[in-house]
Amino acid sequence: MRLATWNVNSIRARVGRIVAFAERESIDVLAMQEIKCKPEQFPYAEFEAAGYHVEAHGLNQWNGVAIASREPIEDVEYSFPGMPGFLKDHDGPDAPLEARAIGATVGGARVWSLYVPNGRSLHDPHYTYKLHWLKALEEYTRQTVTARPDLPLALVGDYNIAPTDADNGDPQVVEGVTTHVSPAEREAFAALESAGVRDVVRPLVPEGYTYWDYKALKFPRNQGLRIDFILGSRALADAVTGAAIHRDERKGDAPSDHVPVVVDLDFPSEAEDDDVPMIFG
Repeated sequence: MRLATWNVNSIRARVGRIVAFAERESIDVLAMQEIKCKPEQFPYAEFEAAGYHVEAHGLNQWNGVAIASREPIEDVEYSFPGMPGFLKDHDGPDAPLEARAIGATVGGARVWSLYVPNGRSLHDPHYTYKLHWLKALEEYTRQTVTARPDLPLALVGDYNIAPTDADNGDPQVVEGVTTHVSPAEREAFAALESAGVRDVVRPLVPEGYTYWDYKALKFPRNQGLRIDFILGSRALADAVTGAAIHRDERKGDAPSDHVPVVVDLDFPSEAEDDDVPMIFG
């Protein structure tokens, strides 16, 4: 199975380009973020013509997530347990949930397409919301991995965090001044990994960014950030046979400011499992 994640920055503006990429690269499952539309506005026809099923979750012209798959999409969820909501100047547990997560079972894996809150600035309520959101994701991940240690779990998407200095090539993104590189955000990312998932791309693709701002010639200067990740449980990580960051998708006409991140997965078949000798202690 070939799994990809891509912050598409408006699916309706780039549907032709996105479907063409999926077909050209033989993507089996494509997790998308920032689709910027409601489900009834999603361009299903283009994906269906290419052989994809689609589940989309969006509430307005902001945020929004989706999963496209050549295999049936089952057990769809539109938020993970404990996911907090957000509304400016609103405190309390009843803040409305944003369209930032969609989970489904596809091809034997549990895949979540995640669009982590940006944070906006270090002193903005959205930054606190971002940390709460990540903490809830950590707790959900730990509970899931503990309850189902053999589940191939993929937490993929735009994390809006550059976990290490090597992931930050933008001179305007500075610790203590901007989000994405603050100690609290990096600690939240590390805590998520300690909950039972790990970056399955970095060991195979140790360098490269996934996002470049449209302004100030950031892309030709390669002043980017690595903020899009595929985090996998042990069962998923053990199945990874290849990975790639498709930098060239930032080129050409009307590109997203993010590029796709792709992994190849080879899950053992039931027949292969049956061939494993049973060992009794």
